[in-house]
Amino acid sequence: MLNQTSVTEFLLLGITDIQVLQPFLFVVFLAIYVLIVAGAILMIVILDPRLHSPMYFFLGNLSCLDICYSTATLPKMLENILSTHKAISFLGCISQLHFFHFLGSTEAMLLAIMAFDRFVAICKPLRYPLIMNHQLCTQTAITIWSMGFFHALLHSIMTSHLKFCGSNHIHHFFCDVKPLLELACGNTELNQWLLNTVTGTIAMGPFFLTLLSYFYIIMYLFFKTHSCSTLQKALSTCASHFMVVILLYAPVIFTYIRPTSGSSMDQDRILAIMYSVVTPVLNPLMYTLRNKEVKGALSRVITRRI
Repeated sequence: MLNQTSVTEFLLLGITDIQVLQPFLFVVFLAIYVLIVAGAILMIVILDPRLHSPMYFFLGNLSCLDICYSTATLPKMLENILSTHKAISFLGCISQLHFFHFLGSTEAMLLAIMAFDRFVAICKPLRYPLIMNHQLCTQTAITIWSMGFFHALLHSIMTSHLKFCGSNHIHHFFCDVKPLLELACGNTELNQWLLNTVTGTIAMGPFFLTLLSYFYIIMYLFFKTHSCSTLQKALSTCASHFMVVILLYAPVIFTYIRPTSGSSMDQDRILAIMYSVVTPVLNPLMYTLRNKEVKGALSRVITRRI
């Protein structure tokens, strides 16, 4: 990959320049990162054979994605909070951009697949084992991970070929496409178009599929379920899952659909915290820890270890 830039490193300015807040922010984000890593439902799914079903297969993928997604940004942010020289190399910056978009877009598509899985399980229970078979689940997982990778590769290649000849100060706590486009010297119209069109499609497509799946689930429950307690429980679960989806998609759509402008950078940093920090820590709580089967599996794993 040919590097046409005179900039060899960037300076990540972080969330805020108020020094008195830095120790507090470090403790908060370190605690959140520990919680995300501790919520490794993937290990429970692997260790407990009773959870080897399509739903928990996708939950395992989600857990792995959440840990990797947060690891792409949080450790570097924690290091920069304590450091006076908040530098990241050009290659490191492009790599961070790549993995952030790779894992983020994969998670967006995975949430849509998980919503479809719940639709089939609730609305077509007799055909569920046939539709959501092991081969389909595996192929679906490979497909969305591959699509996420090549989507991110497109952005990383296009961004790495931009010319940076001015300021190297990134007004963000990690390397992302929009802050880098702000620093580029040449024409960035193609990059901006790709960001709005490709990333917009990656965000909006799964979002509408997720909405559609939950809409059909709610309609089915209203017309087919005669037990008020069952209906209330199912709606409560759907509402929890849908809240996580909104917390991920709403900031992403708002960030990447808007035109790039310097005045939007502060808003983008706040929104980025929502989808890169808050959502990964909420996913285990919403999708798994309210689930009796997962809590039972966790209890069995802990008992065996003790």
